[in-house]
Amino acid sequence: MTPTTRQGHKRRTSTKIRVLLAVAALLLGGGGTALVAAHASAGGSHRPAGTSSADHTADPATAMTIACPDVGDRLRDVPDPARQQVSAGLAELDAQVAQAYEQASAPGGDSGAVLGELKQRRSTTIGRMADAIAERSTRPSDLPGLSGCTARQVRTADARAGSGTAVLTRAMPGGPSPSDFADIRTAPTKQNPAVGSGGSAGTFTSSCGRNENGHFNSDNVIVTPGVSNGAHHTHDYVGNVSTNAFSSNASLAAAGTTCTNGDLSTHYWPVLRLLDGKAAPDAHAPGGGHDGNMGEVLRPSSVTIQFRGSPVSKVSAMPRFLRVITGDAKAFTSGPGNANASWSCTGFENRQLKDKYPICPGGSDVVRTLAFQSCWDGRSVDSANHRTHVAFAGADGSCPRGFRAVPQLVQRITYAVPAGTPFAVDSFPEQLHKPVTDHGDFINVMPDALMAKAVSCVNGGRRC
Repeated sequence: MTPTTRQGHKRRTSTKIRVLLAVAALLLGGGGTALVAAHASAGGSHRPAGTSSADHTADPATAMTIACPDVGDRLRDVPDPARQQVSAGLAELDAQVAQAYEQASAPGGDSGAVLGELKQRRSTTIGRMADAIAERSTRPSDLPGLSGCTARQVRTADARAGSGTAVLTRAMPGGPSPSDFADIRTAPTKQNPAVGSGGSAGTFTSSCGRNENGHFNSDNVIVTPGVSNGAHHTHDYVGNVSTNAFSSNASLAAAGTTCTNGDLSTHYWPVLRLLDGKAAPDAHAPGGGHDGNMGEVLRPSSVTIQFRGSPVSKVSAMPRFLRVITGDAKAFTSGPGNANASWSCTGFENRQLKDKYPICPGGSDVVRTLAFQSCWDGRSVDSANHRTHVAFAGADGSCPRGFRAVPQLVQRITYAVPAGTPFAVDSFPEQLHKPVTDHGDFINVMPDALMAKAVSCVNGGRRC
């Protein structure tokens, strides 16, 4: 963790304690079935820029958040010598936004002053990142324009009367809100494209358990390598047992795995938390309550790691150490361009929700499905923004020009959520625990022979 990041965490501690107390007050006596907030949201006392506290009246139907351009998504060329400086800068930017959000959403917070200070701090950090890149490559001219952020008011009540009231009646401090839940039976049905004669209909499954060994951390080795707590939320891992912020290709290849077939790949995603009022062991820890993620971690009932084919072509092998991210942890403020969340319930998986948590009928488990990009550029195992070296197939299943089909990874995780109890995915504080921010991460560390077997199974139409 950089000194700036550590300082940001220290400054946020008092705010975290206030939020924790608010959550405790919210949950006590509610039993998890019908929660009533002590106040409507973490942003209930926010006032727009240019107003005084006397001018502002809290609106119980809205909350405040801060939206900033995603600098990491705009990166196009990061030379190897600059990677550590850029990684530290990205983590620093996230800490700055989190701190600004907490200052602006606190009682009496002045968003105008907070945003002005935030812009100055972001400008300094972005400048250092641009300097590091410019030492070995062309200076990125667009980065300095990404320092400014805006404050937004967002609705916490659902326009559809009664939606979500089975689990949440008022917005939680910092999210989620009633509008984030929907009955799965109201979701649209989903149709998958049929596999044609030239397609690949097989599957290959790695049995990797459901993190029985308790592998958790708040690192993100893909986006912010070398930075502790770079994710600011807790990740659940299966597969490679060594993965943390400081993992390298060599350390991953030398480690053990929870997968029974020798697959050393790394799979991780944000934990789901049960908001039933029980104290969590990480209530004051980085990635947990220290970063605004409240509640007890809900352990998966099952985890399925499966590779699928293409409906229109055969697939090629993934390169070893390929890194892929699906979804967007900042989709709520950055927009849905990279969002890929998919929520459902067992017995109803032909219905999928993208921006709502599902309310499941009795006896049905919550299902998260993280379907990864299935097209690769044939050259790079990663890219500066960790996205442009891979792509999603089109509606007909074909890859964009210049890309080839590879086995599509699908991470499917189920949870036995107690009836009537709210839950939420871990997130950056300003993302308000919105379901659209769900995302998954993958590093392919399959031995070459195992990848060849996977490709053979998929292309041969077999289930392995």
